[in-house]
Amino acid sequence: MDLIYIGDIVNTHGLKGEIRIISDFKYKNRVFEKSNNIYVGFDKQKLEINSYRKHKIYDMITLVGINSIDEVIGYKGDKVYIDRNDYKFDGPLDEDIIGMHVYNNKEMIGTVITIMKNGIQDILVIENNGNKNMIPFVDEFVTNIDLENKRIDIKLIEGLINEN
Repeated sequence: MDLIYIGDIVNTHGLKGEIRIISDFKYKNRVFEKSNNIYVGFDKQKLEINSYRKHKIYDMITLVGINSIDEVIGYKGDKVYIDRNDYKFDGPLDEDIIGMHVYNNKEMIGTVITIMKNGIQDILVIENNGNKNMIPFVDEFVTNIDLENKRIDIKLIEGLINEN
Protein backbone atom coordinates (compact mmCIF):
# COMPACT_ATOMS: atom_id res chain seq x y z
CA MET A 1 0.00 0.00 0.00
CA ASP A 2 1.08 3.56 -0.75
CA LEU A 3 -0.82 5.64 1.82
CA ILE A 4 -1.36 9.38 1.38
CA TYR A 5 -2.44 11.67 4.20
CA ILE A 6 -5.63 13.57 3.28
CA GLY A 7 -6.92 15.11 6.51
CA ASP A 8 -7.86 14.88 10.16
CA ILE A 9 -11.00 13.75 11.94
CA VAL A 10 -11.76 16.77 14.10
CA ASN A 11 -15.06 15.74 15.65
CA THR A 12 -18.27 13.79 15.37
CA HIS A 13 -21.59 15.26 14.24
CA GLY A 14 -24.96 14.22 15.58
CA LEU A 15 -25.84 10.91 17.13
CA LYS A 16 -25.81 8.63 14.06
CA GLY A 17 -22.05 8.26 13.62
CA GLU A 18 -21.23 11.08 11.21
CA ILE A 19 -17.60 12.28 11.25
CA ARG A 20 -16.19 15.77 10.58
CA ILE A 21 -12.99 15.78 8.57
CA ILE A 22 -10.89 18.83 7.82
CA SER A 23 -8.98 18.38 4.58
CA ASP A 24 -7.32 20.51 1.93
CA PHE A 25 -6.55 17.51 -0.28
CA LYS A 26 -6.78 18.58 -3.91
CA TYR A 27 -8.84 15.59 -5.11
CA LYS A 28 -11.11 15.04 -2.12
CA ASN A 29 -14.22 15.20 -4.32
CA ARG A 30 -13.03 11.92 -5.89
CA VAL A 31 -11.89 10.36 -2.62
CA PHE A 32 -14.96 11.01 -0.47
CA GLU A 33 -17.39 8.87 -2.46
CA LYS A 34 -19.66 6.06 -1.37
CA SER A 35 -17.88 2.66 -1.30
CA ASN A 36 -14.36 4.17 -1.34
CA ASN A 37 -11.98 3.10 1.41
CA ILE A 38 -10.12 5.30 3.85
CA TYR A 39 -7.48 4.32 6.39
CA VAL A 40 -7.74 5.87 9.84
CA GLY A 41 -5.42 6.34 12.78
CA PHE A 42 -2.02 5.04 13.76
CA ASP A 43 -2.88 1.45 12.83
CA LYS A 44 -4.41 2.58 9.47
CA GLN A 45 -7.73 0.82 10.05
CA LYS A 46 -9.49 0.26 6.72
CA LEU A 47 -13.02 1.73 6.67
CA GLU A 48 -15.57 2.05 3.86
CA ILE A 49 -17.40 5.32 3.21
CA ASN A 50 -21.19 5.08 3.32
CA SER A 51 -22.09 8.73 2.61
CA TYR A 52 -20.49 12.14 2.07
CA ARG A 53 -21.56 15.77 2.22
CA LYS A 54 -19.98 19.19 2.68
CA HIS A 55 -20.86 21.24 5.76
CA LYS A 56 -19.19 24.65 6.14
CA ILE A 57 -15.45 23.95 6.03
CA TYR A 58 -15.85 20.26 6.86
CA ASP A 59 -16.12 17.07 4.87
CA MET A 60 -18.79 14.98 6.57
CA ILE A 61 -18.81 11.20 6.12
CA THR A 62 -20.54 8.17 7.54
CA LEU A 63 -18.95 4.73 7.50
CA VAL A 64 -20.38 1.35 6.60
CA GLY A 65 -21.42 -0.59 9.69
CA ILE A 66 -21.07 2.36 12.06
CA ASN A 67 -24.36 3.92 13.14
CA SER A 68 -23.83 5.78 16.41
CA ILE A 69 -21.71 8.44 17.99
CA ASP A 70 -20.39 5.86 20.48
CA GLU A 71 -18.83 3.90 17.61
CA VAL A 72 -16.99 6.89 16.07
CA ILE A 73 -15.99 8.99 19.09
CA GLY A 74 -12.73 7.05 19.35
CA TYR A 75 -11.66 8.26 15.90
CA LYS A 76 -11.66 11.91 16.99
CA GLY A 77 -8.18 13.36 16.43
CA ASP A 78 -7.08 10.56 14.08
CA LYS A 79 -5.44 11.15 10.72
CA VAL A 80 -7.14 9.97 7.52
CA TYR A 81 -5.30 8.33 4.62
CA ILE A 82 -6.09 6.81 1.23
CA ASP A 83 -4.25 4.20 -0.78
CA ARG A 84 -2.77 5.93 -3.84
CA ASN A 85 -3.10 2.68 -5.82
CA ASP A 86 -6.91 2.96 -5.62
CA TYR A 87 -6.93 6.19 -7.66
CA LYS A 88 -5.65 7.72 -10.88
CA PHE A 89 -5.03 11.43 -10.32
CA ASP A 90 -4.78 14.02 -13.09
CA GLY A 91 -1.55 15.57 -11.89
CA PRO A 92 1.13 15.36 -9.26
CA LEU A 93 0.13 15.33 -5.61
CA ASP A 94 1.75 17.56 -3.01
CA GLU A 95 3.62 14.51 -1.73
CA ASP A 96 5.22 14.14 -5.18
CA ILE A 97 6.32 17.78 -5.34
CA ILE A 98 7.91 18.05 -1.89
CA GLY A 99 11.61 17.21 -2.14
CA MET A 100 11.90 18.04 -5.84
CA HIS A 101 14.74 20.27 -7.07
CA VAL A 102 13.77 23.59 -8.65
CA TYR A 103 15.68 25.03 -11.61
CA ASN A 104 15.68 28.28 -13.53
CA ASN A 105 17.26 27.34 -16.85
CA LYS A 106 20.24 25.22 -15.73
CA GLU A 107 20.71 26.89 -12.34
CA MET A 108 19.34 25.08 -9.31
CA ILE A 109 17.31 27.47 -7.16
CA GLY A 110 16.65 25.06 -4.29
CA THR A 111 14.44 22.23 -3.07
CA VAL A 112 10.70 22.31 -2.37
CA ILE A 113 10.24 21.87 1.39
CA THR A 114 6.49 22.49 1.63
CA ILE A 115 3.46 23.73 -0.26
CA MET A 116 1.45 26.53 1.33
CA LYS A 117 -2.29 26.75 0.71
CA ASN A 118 -3.68 30.26 0.58
CA GLY A 119 -7.10 29.69 -0.98
CA ILE A 120 -6.28 31.31 -4.32
CA GLN A 121 -3.30 29.27 -5.44
CA ASP A 122 -0.71 27.02 -3.90
CA ILE A 123 2.74 28.43 -3.15
CA LEU A 124 5.94 26.40 -3.36
CA VAL A 125 8.32 27.08 -0.47
CA ILE A 126 11.83 26.51 -1.79
CA GLU A 127 14.91 26.32 0.40
CA ASN A 128 18.54 26.71 -0.58
CA ASN A 129 21.36 27.04 1.99
CA GLY A 130 18.94 28.15 4.69
CA ASN A 131 17.26 30.79 2.50
CA LYS A 132 13.58 30.30 1.76
CA ASN A 133 11.75 31.63 -1.27
CA MET A 134 8.12 31.39 -2.27
CA ILE A 135 7.03 30.76 -5.85
CA PRO A 136 3.35 30.75 -6.87
CA PHE A 137 2.47 27.26 -8.12
CA VAL A 138 0.89 28.53 -11.35
CA ASP A 139 1.64 27.95 -15.03
CA GLU A 140 3.11 31.46 -15.44
CA PHE A 141 6.02 30.49 -13.17
CA VAL A 142 6.13 26.67 -13.14
CA THR A 143 6.91 25.63 -16.72
CA ASN A 144 7.64 21.91 -16.28
CA ILE A 145 7.32 19.17 -13.67
CA ASP A 146 9.44 16.09 -14.30
CA LEU A 147 8.39 13.50 -11.69
CA GLU A 148 10.83 10.88 -12.96
CA ASN A 149 13.89 13.12 -12.48
CA LYS A 150 12.42 14.98 -9.46
CA ARG A 151 12.86 18.31 -11.24
CA ILE A 152 10.71 21.42 -11.51
CA ASP A 153 11.56 24.11 -14.06
CA ILE A 154 10.44 27.63 -13.34
CA LYS A 155 10.49 30.96 -15.15
CA LEU A 156 11.78 33.68 -12.84
CA ILE A 157 10.94 37.34 -12.95
CA GLU A 158 13.00 40.01 -11.26
CA GLY A 159 12.42 40.15 -7.51
CA LEU A 160 10.68 36.77 -7.27
CA ILE A 161 13.50 35.20 -5.27
CA ASN A 162 15.97 36.61 -2.76
CA GLU A 163 19.37 36.33 -4.40
CA ASN A 164 21.37 37.43 -1.35
